[in-house]
Amino acid sequence: MTSTMNRTADQRESFYRLVPDLLAQDQRIVLVLAEIGAAYLEPHLTPDIRSRVVNVGIREQTMIGVAGGMALAGLRPIVHAFPPFLIERPFEQVKLDLGHQDVGAILVSSGGSYGWPQGGETHFGQRDVALLDTLDGWTVHVPGHVDEVEWMLRGAAESDDRVYIRLDGVSNDHSYGRPGGSMAVLQQGNSGTVISVGPMTDRVLAAARGRDVTVLHASTIRPFDGTTLRETLTAPDVMIVEPYLAGTSVSHIDRALSEVRHRVLGIGVEPGERRKYGTVAQHDQANGLDIEGLSRSMDDFFE
Repeated sequence: MTSTMNRTADQRESFYRLVPDLLAQDQRIVLVLAEIGAAYLEPHLTPDIRSRVVNVGIREQTMIGVAGGMALAGLRPIVHAFPPFLIERPFEQVKLDLGHQDVGAILVSSGGSYGWPQGGETHFGQRDVALLDTLDGWTVHVPGHVDEVEWMLRGAAESDDRVYIRLDGVSNDHSYGRPGGSMAVLQQGNSGTVISVGPMTDRVLAAARGRDVTVLHASTIRPFDGTTLRETLTAPDVMIVEPYLAGTSVSHIDRALSEVRHRVLGIGVEPGERRKYGTVAQHDQANGLDIEGLSRSMDDFFE
């Protein structure tokens, strides 16, 4: 088996093309950066929107604090960085300057869990969604294809909610996501259910080929769509494959199936450091997120 990872559909570049258009259309929108992305965005900026792009330098806590202040003033901030610089390092500001003040912002990360493996542990972002799960009121989008980035970003810009959009350097060959937050039913079977999140779906479908299992695709993972899971459930065995910390959504599945005796297996990035892997494919293989690894997990779980 070979991987179906698509590196031609660049979610991050799509974001850089969309943001200037949003800035031009809505005077409320501002973009806040902490150096990362500034050079990539520069060719897309025009004089009429440049004043609403604020680069605070390598000051991630300040970046979130500025966004919180702008939101209090009635603006709609979009904040962009790698996941650890957007969620982990300024987590207290995310908790207080946005959540405690009950204001909204759009946080847009790039790089997924290890999209720039040469950056090492400082740039690995597998803990982001798990951290946001400790806070209330966040919508979390995990696009699986470049086409999904636009409706996620435009929808977030039209709201005043707290929204996290997790861009990845890896995409599916096709868009399976749908606006509105519900999961898409891609395959139906009687032996259990596999939920695939964002860019994992091409690999999940390849591993599930020929198996009598239901495959659901989620591009919006918070709020969690327990309704579709319950309505399509056959055998009460559920595997979820997420491109971030393994087991992040297991508790959400447990709550959705609280009235059903069930089993859940969370597949994702394991918590330990992996220092010796230099490519995304090597990291995926080490975590069992390649097609072969997913196939073995399905063999063991749906035996």
